[in-house]
Amino acid sequence: MMVRRVERRAHLRAIEGLLREQRIVLLLGARQVGKTTLAREVVEQRRGPVTFLDLEAPSDLARLDEPMLALETLRGLVVLDEIQHRPDLFPVLRVLADRPSARTRFLLLGSASPELLKQGSETLAGRVAFYELPGFDLEEVGTSHLDRLWLRGSFPRSFLARGDRESARWRRDFVRTFLERDLPQLGVTIPAPTLRRFWTMLAHYHGQVWNASEFARSFGVSHTTVRRYVDLLAHAFVVRQLPAWSENVGKRVVKSPKVYVADSGILHVLLGLETRQELESHPKLGASFEGFALNAVIQRLAARPEDSSFWATHAGAELDLLVVRGNRRLGFEFKRSDAPSFTRSMAIALEDLRLDRLDVVHAGRETFPLRKRVRALALVDVPKALRPLR
Repeated sequence: MMVRRVERRAHLRAIEGLLREQRIVLLLGARQVGKTTLAREVVEQRRGPVTFLDLEAPSDLARLDEPMLALETLRGLVVLDEIQHRPDLFPVLRVLADRPSARTRFLLLGSASPELLKQGSETLAGRVAFYELPGFDLEEVGTSHLDRLWLRGSFPRSFLARGDRESARWRRDFVRTFLERDLPQLGVTIPAPTLRRFWTMLAHYHGQVWNASEFARSFGVSHTTVRRYVDLLAHAFVVRQLPAWSENVGKRVVKSPKVYVADSGILHVLLGLETRQELESHPKLGASFEGFALNAVIQRLAARPEDSSFWATHAGAELDLLVVRGNRRLGFEFKRSDAPSFTRSMAIALEDLRLDRLDVVHAGRETFPLRKRVRALALVDVPKALRPLR
């Protein structure tokens, strides 16, 4: 069944709520994830004057030759798209936000870079709300489209493509454009072929514990250099680093993070996979499912980066995802199976981490209890079985 449009009402409400609370909202996310589309929906809902400036458009850039003069007379909502091209606007926005009688609201859209996040946080401290826009999730597209979302990933144009081959072409073009144009525009000077090799290597290590030494040997560079590469891709929202949970439970634990290609569709195109049949026969099938299901759970819970980690001991016990918010501790395991069972590793995690609940998220269609506080949770049931953390 063809899907022509996906409503993003929850994100729309969240942005509108933040604009009521703060004078400046910085909407962050990967390139092509739908920030501009969402901003235009915000504009459509808005009453009163609106100004939309695209900082990649020469005509709009020309209006900002004298930024204070250009912005101080604007009223209502002002949208500045691709703000990473003009970080020099942050001091001006700080002055405008501090005007005692100011009623203007600024919605800034940007693809993240370390410099953008650092300067925005420091210059606009106390005046800005940050909001990260992810790709499509299971609730938005409907669980009947789970397989398409897994194969194609969550970028709107990839998911909505007419066929799998067309979707794969879009993702290949995205990877090339991202490396050859988008990253250099963010000030990255690392050659595109080098980062392409590194990103592809990460795809083959998807879901594994980060091993800086192995990557450094493969590229003939230092540990700090490969660390910079992975941090760079994480800041651009195309790689997820899941930190290790460390707590004094009397056991030696793994301390390095796990790394994932953030979007399943990008993972598949980096691995050379275009169809479901190719994915089903690939050795990274299980790892792909784990990353996809992990992302679905994190998005559904609205878990912050600081809430999410994994846990593993050197003795072999592990937990794929631990979400801690306040006194709540939720554990998740991900199994590419339709009949998961309770294991000794789960029992150890349940006891040592003092979990309130452990969900074994699986590929089957049924949700059922495994033990007290433990259930086998079908991935298709995640949207209705889990609630955002408060």
